Amino acid sequence: MTKERFDYKKAGVDIDAGEKAVEDIKALVRSTHRREVLTEIGGFSGLFRPEFGSYKDPVLSAATDGVGTKLKIAFKNGKHDTVGIDAVAMCVNDLLVQGAETLFFLDYLAMGRLDNNLLKEIVSGIAEGCRQAGCALLGGETAEMPDFYAPGEYDLAGFAVGMLDKNRIIDGKKINQGDILIGLGSSGLHSNGYSLVRKVMLEYARLDLAEYFPRLGCTLGEELLKPTLIYVPLVLSLLKEYEIKGMVHVTGGGLEKNLPRVLPAGIKAVIKSDSWYRPPIFSFVQELGNIEEREMFRTFNMGIGMVLVVSESTAGKILSSINKEGWMGALVGHTEEKKGSDPGVQFV
Repeated sequence: MTKERFDYKKAGVDIDAGEKAVEDIKALVRSTHRREVLTEIGGFSGLFRPEFGSYKDPVLSAATDGVGTKLKIAFKNGKHDTVGIDAVAMCVNDLLVQGAETLFFLDYLAMGRLDNNLLKEIVSGIAEGCRQAGCALLGGETAEMPDFYAPGEYDLAGFAVGMLDKNRIIDGKKINQGDILIGLGSSGLHSNGYSLVRKVMLEYARLDLAEYFPRLGCTLGEELLKPTLIYVPLVLSLLKEYEIKGMVHVTGGGLEKNLPRVLPAGIKAVIKSDSWYRPPIFSFVQELGNIEEREMFRTFNMGIGMVLVVSESTAGKILSSINKEGWMGALVGHTEEKKGSDPGVQFV
């Protein structure tokens, strides 16, 4: 039997460092708190007392998602203060699709060895995302898992809970032929398609993340780490004045796969594919990888991060409001009757 003395720290888990890490991020977490939050970070769970206010028949909405292989870009670039925004955005934008206001968010962060500076950098992004969405960072889990992750690497995922009145749930059932599709511009790739982007740009073309590309107006690393836009403040504001019949968060699968999820039976979307601004990253990766146009639309958001389905009579006013608020909006298509073997989304 060995005489060497073992403890948890020697096995790769530093309990004291974990406790210090919680203390170090308390101010970041507190900066997101709403008045409904009853607890500080560090407990076994977070307590949130909802204020029902004008809610007459409140319904809870929940969503979970991760950042995906975009994290590989953060590892290579040594920049970790934006991926937390992505983790929040992917969840709160999903809640928004049905009209829910996000109440609180929880994160799950796992790494091989706890690095307090890295943790604070990541959580700063999570806190920023929560502030943008108007939700509380109620708690989370930081897991130190030796031998599970390569040095400097980690995984990040999130979970969000929102609320809305049952009679205000947006489910697409009111969508009819002749409705208008308004696209909300994306900041770029958002958080989807990064396995293809890395394969084409980093493995095949061997581009340097630190290189500045005039067509992008920034370095490749800066472009690929642009965070997903959080559409919550804009859309919740629009919902106070206008009826939105359906919404789509354009993520994996692009417009082709996501739009049919909200359309009723017998209705298809007709998209005018040249009707909005496409950030140059899309043509860049398409040219480098010789990627077919349909594959691009099946993989990426192509410059549209969210789609609103509205009546023709209100479309102009809604678009005007979007642009006045400083967001990029465009009329990208309309709905028609779906006949026979028509696809759910038709590009023209």
